[in-house]
Amino acid sequence: MSLPPLESLPTPAPATATATAAPVPPPAPGDGPCVTRSDAATRLTSLTRLTSLNRPARLVLALLPLLIIGTWAALDRSAWHDGAARLADADPWWLLSGVFFTLLGWVVAACIRQGALPERLPPGLLLASQLAAGAANLVLPSSLGAHAVTLRFLQGRGIPLARATASLALYSLVKPVARIPVLIVFLVALEDTRRLGGLVPDSRTLLPVAGGVALALAAACLLLAVVRPLRRPSLGFLRTALTDVRILHTRPSRVLALWGGSAAAPVLQGTVIASVGFSLGLPLSWAQVVFALLVASTAAGAVPAPGGIGPVDAALVFTMAALGAPMTLATATVITYRVLTVWIPLLPGTLLLSALVHRKVL
Repeated sequence: MSLPPLESLPTPAPATATATAAPVPPPAPGDGPCVTRSDAATRLTSLTRLTSLNRPARLVLALLPLLIIGTWAALDRSAWHDGAARLADADPWWLLSGVFFTLLGWVVAACIRQGALPERLPPGLLLASQLAAGAANLVLPSSLGAHAVTLRFLQGRGIPLARATASLALYSLVKPVARIPVLIVFLVALEDTRRLGGLVPDSRTLLPVAGGVALALAAACLLLAVVRPLRRPSLGFLRTALTDVRILHTRPSRVLALWGGSAAAPVLQGTVIASVGFSLGLPLSWAQVVFALLVASTAAGAVPAPGGIGPVDAALVFTMAALGAPMTLATATVITYRVLTVWIPLLPGTLLLSALVHRKVL
């Protein structure tokens, strides 16, 4: 038997590239789709834990105003009891008039907030935020509570932080400026303002106040000049504020809401006090009571007290007494006014604040 030639023998198939190539190493612990799924699962677990921790935190924030108000009511039982006793003996129709003007004052406050911002805000939520801000305003001094609630509301409506802050600054600036012409009008209209001569501060009182204001302005300018990281945000805030002011004052509706509302706000507040005073038999006219409030809020409004309670109340009592009202009756009027405008709306305002926080409106 003859053997076949070597050329005809079947040769093994040539090795493929995959066969000769080095084996592929297994995926590293940080690579590959399996690791990505594990990473996503870890992130999802962390997010779930964060959400579970966020719910109790929001619940605490929603119930915190109620806790603060309850503590305050327990510590100030005498004012609550005295004011409630006065309300029981007052004329109900005048008190009802005071309630009406109080509600109208909240509407005017919402109009001023809208007038300080070019964007249109939902009227219902804006009014609700102002009612909630009234409750928060009693916790922090110098209207910080109301501004904080309004700032959260504006940011929730999509307003950038710079524009929302500029709106709050414009609101705070226009209100005292608009009060000055109203005060001058009542000063000219009344004939017995000479009785207030003893309440006018002398030079020994005005000089420290003027010096403090000048020192604060100088410190702010020095801080901006020395600390460079503060310059850019400060200049950006100033640029945004000036742009918004220019835009707002080209719209007559915004001008009327901002300046007209700011001028009407103290008149409405004085009307509430006059209604309360008339229900108790206060021997002053409406113009005298409004003028007394303007003088008291101008003289003591800069003192940082929650909701203006304290310094403004004392100045209002002394101003009405200087205009001819008995001291006891003036004190009873101010106490009853605070019960009507602070204590009675406090519970619904606090509940509304908690509801807005719970619904993530604030």
